[in-house]
Amino acid sequence: MAGFIRSVSFQQAMPRGRAGVAAHLAAAAALLASGPALAHPGHDVASVGASLASGLLHPLTGADHLLAMVAVGVWSALAVRGAGAGGGAGGGVLRLPLAFVALMLVGAALGLAGVALPAVEPMIAASLLVIGLLVGLRARLPAGVAMALVGGFALFHGHAHGAELPASAGALPAVLAYVGGFALATMALHLAGIAAGSVLRRHAPWLARALGAGVALYGVGLMVA
Repeated sequence: MAGFIRSVSFQQAMPRGRAGVAAHLAAAAALLASGPALAHPGHDVASVGASLASGLLHPLTGADHLLAMVAVGVWSALAVRGAGAGGGAGGGVLRLPLAFVALMLVGAALGLAGVALPAVEPMIAASLLVIGLLVGLRARLPAGVAMALVGGFALFHGHAHGAELPASAGALPAVLAYVGGFALATMALHLAGIAAGSVLRRHAPWLARALGAGVALYGVGLMVA
C-alpha cells in the first residue's frame, strides 16, 4: 500500500515538475527579450585571422541568431522520422540546416553590398516565433515548404550578419574569412540542435515542446520590446 501511494505521488509530481520547467523557460525568455538582444558587440577585423574569429563568434553574441539556429536543428531532428538512423534519414535531417546556411549566405552578400531589405529585425523576431512554434508542435511540413520557410528567414539573418561587418574589413580576404566564420558557426549550431533534438525526441519529448515554446515567447518578446 505504501509503495502504491509513493508511486501515485511521484506520478502526480511529474506534471508539476514539467510545468515548473516551462514556467522557468518562459521567465528566461521574457528576461532575454527585455535586453538589447539584437545588438552585437564590435568585432576586430584588422586581419584575416581576426575576421575569421569575428565571424565564428558573431552568431554566438546575439541570442536571436543563436536561438534561431539551434531551433532549426532541433526541428530538423524532431520532424524527420528516423533521423540519424541511416543514410537517407541523415541526409533528410540536414536539408533544413543546409537550406538555412545557403540562403543566409545570399542575405549576407546583400548586406555586404549595401542592398537594403525591409523589416530585417522584425523578420528575425518572427523567425523565432514561427520556428519555436514548429518545434513546440513538432510540426511536419513537406520538405520543400520547410526549406523555403527556414531559407526565407535565413535571408534576413544573413543580411544582419553582412550589414554588421565593420567598414574596416574592406579587403576581400578579410570579408571572405568573416563570412566563412559565421557560416561555420551557424552550421555548428544547427548540428548541436540536431543532436539535442535527437536526444529529446527519444527521452524527453515534453522538454522539446517546452523549449520550442520558450523560443516562440522570446520572439514575441522581441516583437513587443
